This record gives sequence, C-alpha cells and structure tokens, in this order.
Amino acid sequence: MQATDLALLLDAAESAARIGTRYFKASPEIWDKGDGQGPVTEADLEIDRMLKAELRSARPDYGWLSEETEDNTDRQHAEHVFIIDPIDGTRAFIDGQKSWCHSLAIAHHGKVTAAVVHLPMREEVFSAEAGQGAHLNGTRLAAEGKPDPSGADVLTTRPTLDPKHWKDGQPPGFTRQFRPSLAFRMCLVAQSRFDAMITLRDAWEWDIAAGDLICREAGASVSDRLGGDLVFNAPSAKQAGVLAANPPLHQRLMLALEA
Repeated sequence: MQATDLALLLDAAESAARIGTRYFKASPEIWDKGDGQGPVTEADLEIDRMLKAELRSARPDYGWLSEETEDNTDRQHAEHVFIIDPIDGTRAFIDGQKSWCHSLAIAHHGKVTAAVVHLPMREEVFSAEAGQGAHLNGTRLAAEGKPDPSGADVLTTRPTLDPKHWKDGQPPGFTRQFRPSLAFRMCLVAQSRFDAMITLRDAWEWDIAAGDLICREAGASVSDRLGGDLVFNAPSAKQAGVLAANPPLHQRLMLALEA
C-alpha cells in the first residue's frame, strides 16, 4: 500500500535529520553561492541529493523544486511538485545555532497539501495535511495570538520597521523579534508562540511552502505582502513577501501596511 504524501515527507525528513545532525558542529565544507545567495554546506548538498532520490523514486510523476537543485521548467507541467529546502537557516547551522530545519512540502495545482518542518536539534516536528490540521510532535496546533498589533510579538527583520512601509509613518506598536529560518518563523505563529511573522522582501517558495500549510491548518491567515493568496510552483519560484497571523491580527496588519 502506497504511503500518504505526509507519511512520505515525515520519513524523508527523518532521513534528512540523520545527515544534518552528523554534520552539525563538525566543520562541514562551506561555499558561497554568489550573487547574494548566501552560503551552502556539504550537508545541504548531501541532503538535497538524498531527498531528490528518495522522494522522486516514490513519486516519479511529481515535479521538483529545491533551493539546492538547478531549476528548470519541467516542474511547471506537473500536477504535483515537491518544494524542498534541505536546510532552512544554513547560516544558523554554520554558526552552531539549533534553529535550522528541514522544510519539505508538496503542492497540487499551486496549493500546498502536505508539509513537514523538522528541527532535529530541538526535537520538534511540525506537520500538516490539507483538511487534517497542523501538529507539533503529534499535538494539534491552534494559532490564537493577540488580535491587535499594539503589544503583539512579531517575527520580522529590522528593515520592516522602516516608516516607508506603514501608512501612519510608523509600525503599529508591535514588539519585533527574529529567528533566522522563515519556515520556523511561520511554525512559531502556528504554535501561538508569536502572534505574527512578516517578510516584505520577495520570498523563495522553498522557504515558505511548508510553513504556509502549517499556519493555515492551525487557523492562521497567510498572504503575500499585498494581501494576495500564495500560489506555488510559480515560474520565478518566488512570492511577493509573506504575512502570517491569526485572522484578526492579519487583517489589522494588512490595513496598517503601505500598499
């Protein structure tokens, strides 16, 4: 009997974790990808090769989009596509921080239907399947943060606070915090450990696809920075930023943002 897509991703994430933990704090070889893309390690590349072989073997008709695989147009002709970040938070991985993760998702006709974000060093596995809720280590999640921006705890980068991004010339009174992994930030919103996450820069799909479903299945609202739905497997493999929060807070943050 064929495993479900979610079971397939959970097993693959465990295999990725075994490789990632072997290299963690073990001085892996590092290269700069150039063009401002940041670093990549031998762990990223080995995980990418393993995931591609394991997942494509199980689902040969699914397309493939990964940060560490050269992209081509083949994926755009597939009904389903794997969207993979072998290690999200590579800089944190290199620096010995524990907040890096494996981010694995499957999208069907542009909408994510199965997702896993696995943080091996924190022993946390976030997962979601369309219509089945989101979970952390088997416990169901609910995004129930503060409904008003004033006093909310928001995960975002410092440039988001620039007055040019806000209709009133300043952000609406929230407290800013930061985590290096976009996938992890989205999971923390789903978990209600933070009230919202915002990234106004274009976001690569592999950084946000899994977090998108995990947030939505936890009851959060997720959109791009203009309020539009996220539709994956785009030709550019990018989305126009991300805002994820409980529905009342999402609406109020969108009203406060400069279009």
